[in-house]
Amino acid sequence: MIDIASALRAYSQAPKPQASAEAGGTPGFSDMLTQTLEQTVDATRSGEKAMLGSATGKAELVDVVTAVANAETSLETVIALRDRVITAYQEILRMPI
Repeated sequence: MIDIASALRAYSQAPKPQASAEAGGTPGFSDMLTQTLEQTVDATRSGEKAMLGSATGKAELVDVVTAVANAETSLETVIALRDRVITAYQEILRMPI
């Protein structure tokens, strides 16, 4: 199975087109993927902190459930994106040359 993190690293090391997000152009596909993965990691960490706070009695159950649901939604988004990318790649491989 394709490791999406290593694929993103490889994609980010590829030569970038002239109009990039840093140059004031529109953000590229790799920028969008990187941002989505960073948000997912942040949501997961937030959910873990909330669970730890609940275990120590410092967080409300509602806050824990909200943080974990947010992390789950972010992860499901990344998984759906990964599945779409893999499907598109497989379709490209099936194209006649």
